Amino acid sequence: MSFGIMEVLLICLALMSIGLILTLLRLFLGPTAPDRVVALDTMNTIVVCLMVGLGAYYLEVVLIDIAIVYALLSFVSTLFIARYMERTKEKEVE
Repeated sequence: MSFGIMEVLLICLALMSIGLILTLLRLFLGPTAPDRVVALDTMNTIVVCLMVGLGAYYLEVVLIDIAIVYALLSFVSTLFIARYMERTKEKEVE
């Protein structure tokens, strides 16, 4: 039984979807706020990978463009969340 590249791509996308579900569990069950932030950032990375994979599977360049914009917005939002958490921690210390 030999697999073509498209079948391997679908298997990889399915495995990433399972990883996304596991990360979603960490997001809801994470014991601390930093754990949740890391889980959210990991979810965003997996979503970008899924978009690129689906763009390759369906041969749609627009999905890859959307993935690039989503990755940029995800990065900026993670920076804002990290800065907010840092400032609230500084206020707790004072």
